[in-house]
Amino acid sequence: MAIVRASTPLSPDMIKGLAVGDTLRISGRIITGRDKVHKYLASGGESPVELEGALIYHCGPVAARRDDTWRITAAGPTTSMREEPYQADIIRTFHPGAIMGKGGMGDNTLGAMASCGCVYLHLTGGAAQFYASRITSVEEVHLAEFGQVEAMWVLRVHDLPALVTMDSHGRSLHTTIESNSLKRFQQLLESPL
Repeated sequence: MAIVRASTPLSPDMIKGLAVGDTLRISGRIITGRDKVHKYLASGGESPVELEGALIYHCGPVAARRDDTWRITAAGPTTSMREEPYQADIIRTFHPGAIMGKGGMGDNTLGAMASCGCVYLHLTGGAAQFYASRITSVEEVHLAEFGQVEAMWVLRVHDLPALVTMDSHGRSLHTTIESNSLKRFQQLLESPL
């Protein structure tokens, strides 16, 4: 378990070298995508930005605009499992380097990550303003017709902290914790009072 400084786009070697438990400090471009963006991409829509090696962030940022400049005021993670119906197809089609959000994802996504070289990065909920403080600028806004929260935002970040909880080797911290918790719960049920 290492602390790794990473710049986007992520290289295949960087992705392969990451393991569950590694803590990242991410700098560079990240791209937001929530339900409408995922549904659009998974149904054959073309991405307005290059996604190979990119970091897709499950986030609907809160943004304020002054003149021609956007400023992100809150950027907390969305529950990633909402994107499970689409994520594996997006990974196989667009080859992002990382998916980032809250709560982990399912077996289909884990399988696509292992076969295509991608990792899942977990952020803690409830820290939306802190994450916004790591955003240095808004570079572009695409698919604005989906609405501000559902649009695809291209953001530049500096030292955004994240934890690798699913890696490109098929390991998932979420699955491990769930399995260990279930075993412990079963032990408690079977123990005499």
